[in-house]
Amino acid sequence: MTYNSSMIYLAIFALVLVVLYLLGNKSVHTEILIDKSPDTVWEVLVQTDAYKDWNPVMELLEGKLKQGNQVKYRFTQDKDNVSYISSTVKTVIPHELLHQGGGLAFVITFDHKYILEAKGNMTKLSIHEQYKGIYVNFWNPKPVELAYQRLNEAIKNRVESL
Repeated sequence: MTYNSSMIYLAIFALVLVVLYLLGNKSVHTEILIDKSPDTVWEVLVQTDAYKDWNPVMELLEGKLKQGNQVKYRFTQDKDNVSYISSTVKTVIPHELLHQGGGLAFVITFDHKYILEAKGNMTKLSIHEQYKGIYVNFWNPKPVELAYQRLNEAIKNRVESL
């Protein structure tokens, strides 16, 4: 193989990686209506020490939910799939938004948001997560979405039982 053909193959490979990166974009979104105020929902969401009592999906192992902090979770997608995920707390707007993100740049990154919206005397809780990166093209996020649906139900049950 000559130098020129090697450069052509390298350029094609780089182009394929760029295209895969640009196309690698998926998201999951779940919502639930909770019969309590955003203040009550927020208090349950940020009392991470109590997660083990009611939260079947996320357990905060390290760190505090404070803007700029690094945190580490045990994420139970389902009974056969448990992973450990580190993220950075990007934004905390009490009673409205908890925004975190992490991942491996260019391979797969996530941008995760808990969004609380007042709906009369109730709260709409949305969990939204955006994924970007090359690996995203080959990955199915549906099991994560199902886990977040379970998490929404668990938060609703916990909050409404208070």
